[in-house]
Amino acid sequence: MRKIILASTSPYRQQLLHQLCLPFTTAAPDFVEETDQSVAPALLVRHLALGKAQSLAERFPDALIIGSDQLFVDQRGRSVGKAGNIEVAFQQLKQMVDRTHCFYTGLALLDSRSGIVQTDYATFSVTFRKLSDDQIYNYLQREKPFDCAGSFKIEGLGIALIEKMAGDDYNALIGLPLIKLVSMLETAGIRVLDS
Repeated sequence: MRKIILASTSPYRQQLLHQLCLPFTTAAPDFVEETDQSVAPALLVRHLALGKAQSLAERFPDALIIGSDQLFVDQRGRSVGKAGNIEVAFQQLKQMVDRTHCFYTGLALLDSRSGIVQTDYATFSVTFRKLSDDQIYNYLQREKPFDCAGSFKIEGLGIALIEKMAGDDYNALIGLPLIKLVSMLETAGIRVLDS
């Protein structure tokens, strides 16, 4: 079987990829992520995912390289990044409560041997519950989601912030749209259920 490289050191993406029961290696992409608010989110996440995958092509010249990137867009159409600290995280969540927002997750699969590239993206919308300031602070102090776009982790206590969700693949919300990835791998000759 071809070597599979996940162009990410994200523990969340690694956990997701393990669900496919395929052997893979992780490598930190050598790529500077620049977000441009004037570029449509769907285009931007595909570009960023591909950039991550391409940054590892020379290092892994005979591999299938998976790149993924995520953008959280608030209801006004602005991208919301990683907070980094509790103060910024509180402001992010305060602005998001009682509203619906959308995650865009870009996906790229690069065959570094042939140069063939597949890119796509998935969206997932999230509606936040009405929350008090104390509830937001309690969540942030318990979960510490400062390394997550939008300052919450759906796979943890963040589920308590949510009123409803909608999308085709909940894995996209965590950072790696597995349904689309399975199709891309099959196009590249890797049949997940035949392995």
